[in-house]
Amino acid sequence: MPFITALQTLLGTHGVLTAPEDRASFERDWRGMVQNRAVAVALPKTTQQVSDIVKLCVAHGIAIVPQGGNTGLVAGGVPVPGKPQLIIGFSRMDQIHSIDLAADCLITEAGVPLAKVQETAAAHDRLFPVSLAAEGTAQIGGLISTNAGGVQVLSYGNMRAQVLGLEVVLADGSIWDGLSSLRKDNTGYDLKQVFIGAEGTLGLITSACLRLYPAPKAHATALVGVESPAHAMVLFQAVRRFAGPSLTICEYMEAAAMQLGGPPPFAAAVYVLLEMSVLDDADPQARLEDALAAALADGVAVDAVIAQSERQRQEFLALREAIPLGELADGGAIKHDISVPLNKIAEMVEGVRSLTSEKYSDCSLNIFGHLGDGNLHINVRPPAGQSVADLSGRKDAITHDIEGLAFSLGGSFSAEHGIGQMRLASMAAHKSPVALNLMRRLKDALDPGHVLNPGKTIPD
Repeated sequence: MPFITALQTLLGTHGVLTAPEDRASFERDWRGMVQNRAVAVALPKTTQQVSDIVKLCVAHGIAIVPQGGNTGLVAGGVPVPGKPQLIIGFSRMDQIHSIDLAADCLITEAGVPLAKVQETAAAHDRLFPVSLAAEGTAQIGGLISTNAGGVQVLSYGNMRAQVLGLEVVLADGSIWDGLSSLRKDNTGYDLKQVFIGAEGTLGLITSACLRLYPAPKAHATALVGVESPAHAMVLFQAVRRFAGPSLTICEYMEAAAMQLGGPPPFAAAVYVLLEMSVLDDADPQARLEDALAAALADGVAVDAVIAQSERQRQEFLALREAIPLGELADGGAIKHDISVPLNKIAEMVEGVRSLTSEKYSDCSLNIFGHLGDGNLHINVRPPAGQSVADLSGRKDAITHDIEGLAFSLGGSFSAEHGIGQMRLASMAAHKSPVALNLMRRLKDALDPGHVLNPGKTIPD
């Protein structure tokens, strides 16, 4: 095949995977929900190679699927059926080029895992605050392309807030160098924002300049039991009054979710994971103890444990991060990534419980998420002894009902997971015609041949 030969000439034989067994892990999403064939997998090492690959694909009528660590939950980094597609994997673009401590930023290639960026920042007494369960595998380019969130959005914002500049290969192979470390540049459109969260449909991110923060001097972490989602919100508000901006984590986990992550240290209907972080010599544990003592005295909380060591702190954090993998291992679920205004969280949870009880009473709920920023993962699990595949006939109805409830409360159907190819029906149902038209016009302008990541983000 002339295309494959040209690709091998460009990247070398080790830079192109053509055998079915070599392509297989790239062609399916990590949950095993979607698998479609690619003509090959290309593994470039430089931005110029990415540019040359794009030009080659355009010349041969091959579409492009960019893929980072393939940890996404909406199959945004794997092919769709019906057309020839080349997967571009960025794992060999894995260098951190520089770190500027005066400007508190670093420049990294797209294929660098999130954990490596975190470790590099920590080695220089800095913090890169995006943190999520897949950080050992998830790559920077994919995280930017999906505008990833994580457990510290409450205090630091999502991935969009961490990006100062980008280098992007466009749909014609040209390279846009926007790799700036400037905090202020008011010279027209902020072009980097076009590519953040666009899921590789408008350009291929090859490098990024990321902002860093001072490393906290101390943490105080607690696992708190409460009786209901309403009590969880009261607890969050009370601790935030005590802690102010030093409250960096506030996670919500119902008892069923905690059992999937590992045995909790005490029994409760709902658990809240709290963490305070300080930059000075203040004692965050004393402040957290005061806040929790007041919550226990007022009946807001029913039990609480404060981590007494870094090891115990990591154990508490691991309980939260283990939930998605525990769920997958236990049969999976129909997943929903909704967000609602903070004052509607309790109403959303109670509404989902009533909805499930009335219409899907043989199913169970797994509810957890980011209490401090209004993002809940509301997952509907199959009856005991069944798998999520057994719910396929009811999946659309379940999703319609849960997303509809979120929208009725002023929310969204996708808070941090993105759209990919698994949330297109939701986009068509919930995004306004004006918004969809604007997105299509932008796609047509930047990718007129629709070469980049077909079948993702924008419904046909």
